[in-house]
Amino acid sequence: MIMKNKKQNISGAFRRWLLVLVVIAFLATTAFLWISQTKISQNNAINLLELNISDVREDIIDASDENLLKLTHQIADSLNNAENITSELLAGLASKYDVTEINCIDSGGIIFASTYPDFINYDMKNGEQSAEFTVLLSGETEYVQSYQPVSYDVSISRKYGGVTLENGGFVQVGYGAERFQKDIDEFVVGVTRNRHIGEGGSIIIVDENWNIVSDRYGNEGKNLDVTGIWIDADNIPENEAFTAQVYGETCYCMHHVTEGYRIVAVMPKSEAALSRNVSVGVTTVMQIIVFAALFIMIFMLVKRLVVDNIYKVNDSLSAITEGNLDTVVDVRSHVEFDALSNDINATVNTLKKYISEAEARIDAELAFAKAIQHSALPSVFPPYPNRNEFDISAAMHTAKEVGGDFYDFYFVDEDTLAFLAADVSGKGIPAAMFMMQSKTLLKSYAESGMSVEDVFTNANEKLCEGNDAGMFVTAWMGLLNTKTGLVTFANAGHNPPLVKHADGNFNYLKTRPGFVLAGMEGIRYRKNEYQLEKGDVIYLYTDGVTEAMSTSNELYGETRLLEVLNKNAVSDTQTICDAVKADVDLFVGEAPQFDDITMLCLKFNGEKSTSMKEITVAATVENIETVTAFINEQLEAAECPMKAQMQIDIAIDEILSNIVHYAYGEKVGDVTVRIEFSDNPKSAVLTFTDSGVPYSPLEQSDPDISLSAEERKIGGLGIFMVKKIMDDMTYEYKDGKNILKIRKNL
Repeated sequence: MIMKNKKQNISGAFRRWLLVLVVIAFLATTAFLWISQTKISQNNAINLLELNISDVREDIIDASDENLLKLTHQIADSLNNAENITSELLAGLASKYDVTEINCIDSGGIIFASTYPDFINYDMKNGEQSAEFTVLLSGETEYVQSYQPVSYDVSISRKYGGVTLENGGFVQVGYGAERFQKDIDEFVVGVTRNRHIGEGGSIIIVDENWNIVSDRYGNEGKNLDVTGIWIDADNIPENEAFTAQVYGETCYCMHHVTEGYRIVAVMPKSEAALSRNVSVGVTTVMQIIVFAALFIMIFMLVKRLVVDNIYKVNDSLSAITEGNLDTVVDVRSHVEFDALSNDINATVNTLKKYISEAEARIDAELAFAKAIQHSALPSVFPPYPNRNEFDISAAMHTAKEVGGDFYDFYFVDEDTLAFLAADVSGKGIPAAMFMMQSKTLLKSYAESGMSVEDVFTNANEKLCEGNDAGMFVTAWMGLLNTKTGLVTFANAGHNPPLVKHADGNFNYLKTRPGFVLAGMEGIRYRKNEYQLEKGDVIYLYTDGVTEAMSTSNELYGETRLLEVLNKNAVSDTQTICDAVKADVDLFVGEAPQFDDITMLCLKFNGEKSTSMKEITVAATVENIETVTAFINEQLEAAECPMKAQMQIDIAIDEILSNIVHYAYGEKVGDVTVRIEFSDNPKSAVLTFTDSGVPYSPLEQSDPDISLSAEERKIGGLGIFMVKKIMDDMTYEYKDGKNILKIRKNL
């Protein structure tokens, strides 16, 4: 199964990426901290090694200086008490105090007595090493020189000390490695055993032969190798750190040579790393707290300042997209959101303007389409004033501006009336277009003289062609023989009509229906017959009537339709149609109309007009008398009462006078006057037809006859008289002609 990617909201995405960035920053700072603290811990360890070496070195030097000066003062005291200072005296003192060399120097800096005869008369100022002691001739009372190679033989190392003599000059005493080591070994051992570098570090002191002099682990006398340290003096400079495995543990090491000793400082790497680890650990905890606080603060700040406002904007946009264009975006916390709100509101206002204009344009176009659709249906009732074999009325009430229902009726020959009701699937413009196509096809085939079943069969084949939209039509069509009342009909999946006999109630005329039109090619339809008697009524309808739905979702239904028809069984066809529509509206109430409501009602009268005559003359004053004489001749033949004849003559005079004076202006046109008689009721119907300017006398207001002749407006009185004396008066403008019809019951 393929799953669609689930979109994450902006706060979740921001939180995720902020967390990623915070973690990256945390790891980067932690790595930097680790590296820097490692370097710092190394430097601290090295500094600590240097400091301890320096301290031990100073202690050794101080001890060495103190011992040497002590011996030198003792020898100086002996010389101050001697009467004569000779080399022999010095040799005796050297042996007594176990020193290697004693020199006596006069106030001029010349050796005048020495344990080494070769040194006598040597000027101390001539040697770099010996010249250092001349400070004793300049006010200093004692001076000690570090243990170092002598100037006359670099292979010999000695330490010299000097003290001034009471008679001037000074004595210089020196001792070599053996005496030096003997003098300070005891001190050095004590110094190193009690000294720690950190917690686990130590000082190791070895002599010039790499034998251990002092070690906290008691390895004195052993070679330095036992500790694991091996120092290549040529490649490992003094005071430079190096690493070695000391007693099995990796350590930082450093060495320094002083006073004939090599001081080796050792500190475990783990101890140096401990400070780093503690520092990194503490700092990491602080960083976690700081980064967590920053994460929360940044997220909450962005959420409050950005995300929450975006949600507010989105809520407004959701309402707008759902169709509520009156929603106003009002997020004004910051300049950016204020500008965004203004832009959205301006866009919506512009959209509302465009929609209003589009709606107006669409409404106008739909109104025009509705007018076109309705104009395609017969809308003038009664439609055939000269045919009284039947009465027919019809109505269509679309659910939308245009619909898919339609009705139709027309003569296919002198005595055959085609009438039908149909329902196209769907609503709106597509259904209306398919309706027009269906109506045109059915009428075309019917007027060609086809039987009703062939009309449906051929129309079905034609409608199936190119019907990619899959639309279809239900239809019921009948052909009425106006002489006999026989109805031949076919049903293409339509609702059964209702039929009422003249002396009975309405009942459903149920026959087996055929398949819908445009539903499938190759369908052949069956013809049915039904005999109408004088006064019988047939009622056609679409499912918009029976399937009308109330606010409680209840269908109007066939039973309710039957009841309302039977309540109005004796009414004329128009009243029946109006009664059904009124009852449907009452049933539906406030619920919107779901489907088109279309109906057609036909009553068979069973007879034609007894006679029909007409005359066409020029519309002139002189011909008014000619027409009157022609009509009177017909009235007398029909044994018309004199009173009715006189009233008809008055009407002829008034109507023709209007046509003569106003229909054609200054020109002269024709006027046709037809007279026909009917027996139900017995009446005379006169029809006046002219091609003049359109004019409906029925739309003119009646004159106020309560006023005097001087006070009344001129005109209108004649037509008013015609309305009063005639039993019925109708007008229509059709095919470029004014058609005025009057009826007088005889």
